[in-house]
Amino acid sequence: MLLKLHIVNYTIIHEVEIDFAKGFNIITGETGAGKSILLGALSLILGERAEAIALLNKEKKCIIEGVFAMPENKEALAAVLLEMEIEPEKEILIRREIAPNGKSRAFVNDTPVNLVQLKQISTLLVDLHQQFDTMELGEQEFQRDVVDCLAKTTANLVGYKKVFKTLQDLNKEIVQLKTAQAAASKTFDYNNFLYKELEEAHLEPEMLEKMEVELKVLSNAEHIKTTLQQVNNGLTENEMPVLQQLKQAEQLLRSISGWHPQVDSLQSRLHTVIIEVNDIAAELDQTNDKISYDAERIETITDRLNTGYKLLKKHQVQTTAQLLHIKEELEQQLNEVSHAGDTISEKEKAAALLSVEAQKLADVLHEKRLAVRASLEKEINTLLHQVGMPNAAVKITIEKGPLTENGCSTIAILFDANKSNKFEALRKVASGGELSRLMLCIKSLVADAMALPVLIFDEIDTGISGEAARQVGIIMSRLSKVHQVICITHQAQIAAKANTHYFVYKTIANNQISTGIKILTAEERITTIAQMLSGAKPTAAALQNAREMVGN
Repeated sequence: MLLKLHIVNYTIIHEVEIDFAKGFNIITGETGAGKSILLGALSLILGERAEAIALLNKEKKCIIEGVFAMPENKEALAAVLLEMEIEPEKEILIRREIAPNGKSRAFVNDTPVNLVQLKQISTLLVDLHQQFDTMELGEQEFQRDVVDCLAKTTANLVGYKKVFKTLQDLNKEIVQLKTAQAAASKTFDYNNFLYKELEEAHLEPEMLEKMEVELKVLSNAEHIKTTLQQVNNGLTENEMPVLQQLKQAEQLLRSISGWHPQVDSLQSRLHTVIIEVNDIAAELDQTNDKISYDAERIETITDRLNTGYKLLKKHQVQTTAQLLHIKEELEQQLNEVSHAGDTISEKEKAAALLSVEAQKLADVLHEKRLAVRASLEKEINTLLHQVGMPNAAVKITIEKGPLTENGCSTIAILFDANKSNKFEALRKVASGGELSRLMLCIKSLVADAMALPVLIFDEIDTGISGEAARQVGIIMSRLSKVHQVICITHQAQIAAKANTHYFVYKTIANNQISTGIKILTAEERITTIAQMLSGAKPTAAALQNAREMVGN
């Protein structure tokens, strides 16, 4: 329920505060007084876009606040609020601010929210019907929602959509796999050739790098052996070899070791050097023995290196490790292509099972929709007669088709205005006034099922008068027993059915027009309704008629 609406600096409104009542609230006033401006302000706190042009004083910000009572059936709204980290309270304060630069901010219980979140909350609080909203009637989605609402398919639809989405995702994955398989198949032969080429090279970790070292040794074997032999001879075989000289030096130091404290240390160090030089000489000899010129081995290494260098150049890499990594990647790609068919086949089997499950769930949805078709047609047609359209009728078609995100039903509400038995799409044959009354009839049927606490109608009585207007008032009055109804109207017959009557008026101060609103007393209400019937100066008959209308 909307408890209060506070508007500051919006179009021609300086400041207005309205306390709304339970039941049926009517707003009347002269054309241009600002009735629809009130709903324009309300639409801003319901998430509509704002513009700086809406500001009355361009140097001050516009503030619109709405206070709502938490609905009795609050579970859905409470869940949405908690998801946004807003604590559900007994009252919900929604505030919208529009700065002079056009930027706007929104708050729910003083917590900042964006417009998407604001709309998500507001759709659970208010159904705002304006004149242009009748266009929704022609939309297939709206027509399906009407049928689903009365068929109570919410739980079925949630279950179906979950399965259908899984099926869609799986089918999408299958298409992607097939596309990838087709692309991979085009390069399979070439990748297989590259892989076999690397495999035939019998690459091992650091193989090329080690072979390069070995080839240098083999290619320079004679020079290496000569050098090693020369060094070894210098250490052990010459007329005065280094090793012999070191041994003599050690003996000389030993002869004076007791004469000076540092000699022992020097003699010990020299002994260590002798051992190291002796080891070096032995290793030189061993290394020399292992080196030999091997022309056949040189040819083998050269061939393998040439193969390796070609592969490095071909794949634009520099090391054996990189070639081995490319080989692993090619092997993985080839395996994926080889096993892609099996993967696709498995997923296609899973998709087929999901498709069967989705079809069963869609069939249940379809049957539930069919079950309410006749009663919905009858109820709408009864209401159409009641609101002054005795020759009009609707026909609801529900046909089975392929699976979509909402099941397998194609739903259409068709209209015949003149008992011609030629039912056609609403947007083709229904006038604005007919659409307005049809929308009211439909909303009166689905309001309870949709659990909307507040229903707002902006001049839904366009194009009707007399008994038809009275019947519209009766329908709204009936709706107000379980919902708060707020209606802008020009029809006395509708205004007379209200529980609370608000009057919008203009004032002029300092050459500026401003909008005000007040709740009419019983007598003021009689006078206002009489003026709606007969003009600015109502006759005694009009006043008497107004009293009877209000009394009834």
